[in-house]
Amino acid sequence: MTTRIPATRGHPDQVLADIADYVLNFSIGSRAAVETARYCLIDALGCGLEALAYPACSKLLGPLVPGTVVPHGARVPGTGFELDPVQAAFNIGAMIRWLDFNDTWLAAEWGHPSDNLGGILATADWLSRSRVAKGQEALPMRLVLEAMIKAYEIQGILALENSFNRVGLDHVVLVKVASAAVCTWLMGGDREQVINAVSQAFVDGQPLRTYRHAPNTGSRKSWAAGDATARGVLLALISMKGEMGYPSVLSAPTWGFYDVLFKGRQFRLPRPYGSYVMENVLFKISFPAEFHAQTAVECALKLHPQVAGRLETIDRVVIRTHESAMRIIDKKGPLHNPADRDHCLQYMVAVGLLKGNLTAEDYEDEAAADPRIDVLRTKMQVSEEPRFSTDYLDPCKRSIANAMQIFFTDGSRTQEIVVEYPLGHCRRRAEGIPVLLDKFTAHLAGRFSPDQQQKIEAASRDVFQLGDLAVSSFLDLYVP
Repeated sequence: MTTRIPATRGHPDQVLADIADYVLNFSIGSRAAVETARYCLIDALGCGLEALAYPACSKLLGPLVPGTVVPHGARVPGTGFELDPVQAAFNIGAMIRWLDFNDTWLAAEWGHPSDNLGGILATADWLSRSRVAKGQEALPMRLVLEAMIKAYEIQGILALENSFNRVGLDHVVLVKVASAAVCTWLMGGDREQVINAVSQAFVDGQPLRTYRHAPNTGSRKSWAAGDATARGVLLALISMKGEMGYPSVLSAPTWGFYDVLFKGRQFRLPRPYGSYVMENVLFKISFPAEFHAQTAVECALKLHPQVAGRLETIDRVVIRTHESAMRIIDKKGPLHNPADRDHCLQYMVAVGLLKGNLTAEDYEDEAAADPRIDVLRTKMQVSEEPRFSTDYLDPCKRSIANAMQIFFTDGSRTQEIVVEYPLGHCRRRAEGIPVLLDKFTAHLAGRFSPDQQQKIEAASRDVFQLGDLAVSSFLDLYVP
């Protein structure tokens, strides 16, 4: 018995068509979005530079085959590598994500929209250098900012009411989709080519969240975004060569994404694409902690002065949090590596209470050997606060709240500290941006001479000056 295969193809799924029409036709009119994109750009690059100090990250960088020479290759910031755009996207994406310090988006699905910057920068730089070699003008950085706004929007809107983690899929599938769309647009692709590239991204086998959860938590979670954005560039290149797409990749009965991977549900898209996500993106400013724990660590830092010197008299630490934090970072038992620790609410809180600070080094084996951390972890009681869970999903609030109170063996207690919005939230922009700029300056100082640092900061200071700068010239500033 054979199954009859239709000889003709229908119109593309509306989700694919909407993404293509948005990427090709939407005009960015929001000054706030463009200005925020500038902050996202420098913050992500700063995080990537800081990650170069960690051998677990730096060992993955460079060409796949040592000695490979790529004419007009894309630059990898902070290194001397000149790579093809796919491998450069992997390098940049892995660097940016490695320390879990780049920007964040939280909704039914969570993720890190600046993960797309790997594909965007690599593609734009490679195209620019290729154009200059032919006597043409390089692409301006304003196109990078526009591509960022659009990639953020695609990833973020798809995440608003569609939970990929609940069906076991990792959120980087949305990085791949967004990168494929905007990188095809940067390459000059038309509507059909953008649709084809996005359909290819959905038809791929998608990554499981295995590497983010006990007992398998591991370092792949730090390079999964680099892998996804690089895959987006590859699919854009293939589509630009005229490779066909799959118009009903989502809706096809039995074989489509919805039936195979999404339990038969269609995507819910509650608002049209615009610049909403960039305008409301969350920055990680004070410390590299999984974002659902940011306010918990803020609580711990506020309580640190009250517990310093009397840690041995703590009876219990009571934490009220939201459902997503319970599901992702509420961990008991042994923690086996830095990737395990930076996704453990209790570990991050313990370090904050002990030190009054939290840095990337605090996740390394040497810091984790402090026996006081695990003692404190055993004294923590974590429960869901329903109001926090409701406000987390409220589109008018999007809070990421945590509350903390410490009880001592003598019957005394601290007041309960409640922090509903982290420093990187849009409701705290005026307070957060100066700290964000200090973070960027510190990351530059750790990698470059004062003269080179000053040149980078000068080029990045004004959105109009930055927008006029050639992509290749901008990335040349980051060559050591």
